[in-house]
Amino acid sequence: MATLEVEGLAKSFGGVRAVQGVSFTVQPGEMLALIGPNGAGKSTCFNMLNGQLRPDAGVVKLLGRPITGLAPRAVWRLGVGRTFQITATFGSMTVLENVQMALLSHQRRLGGLWRPVARMDAAPARALLERLGMAEQAARPCGILAYGDLKRVELAIALANAPKLLLMDEPTAGMAPQERVALMALTAAIARESGIAVLFTEHDMDVVFAHADRILVLDRGALIAEGAPAAVRADPRVREVYLGSGAVTGAH
Repeated sequence: MATLEVEGLAKSFGGVRAVQGVSFTVQPGEMLALIGPNGAGKSTCFNMLNGQLRPDAGVVKLLGRPITGLAPRAVWRLGVGRTFQITATFGSMTVLENVQMALLSHQRRLGGLWRPVARMDAAPARALLERLGMAEQAARPCGILAYGDLKRVELAIALANAPKLLLMDEPTAGMAPQERVALMALTAAIARESGIAVLFTEHDMDVVFAHADRILVLDRGALIAEGAPAAVRADPRVREVYLGSGAVTGAH
């Protein structure tokens, strides 16, 4: 069974059709990239999947269960994690406390009792930070971290929910090239080990073609191509509207 099924998703703002009849699936452990020019409808699509926007039409299913139009907190509780273009952490709290807050939310989702962060067993949060290379930063406030480290903290927060589906909106934006490669390689490894379906948007085509199993291409709200990276890279229409005739010819 597909982790995520999207059928005929559509959204308009006034006379602008931001998303037009978009349909796709994401399988467990799959890295699916959603790319396209600025204004293509990628963030609008993400916001409908996450419950921040209500679609005008279409159905979204998580493991066969309709979740169309649910509030973001309800979508989170069903097992959907998300990272954002601009990182969203509690700046005055430490890295460890941010992850512990997410673990508390996950515990609540499973029917557990709320406990003060100070009384929580820190081992699960520390183990997650260790996996993401952030253990040495655990005691530092998020407000003073470098941007690349904030991206890792945000990923840890999303993974603390033990998600079935992970939505990543430009996960490497603002990061150095080496940091981008490392973050996406780690994300791909975790997804495949844990069976997490990952849908991500990204403007760095080296990242996309190196780590995506499949690619969807949006243009003016409509899907114009879908397939393996090599097929999408060679698609004449994709090259015309987004990649350009000389783009990513050396991508791997």
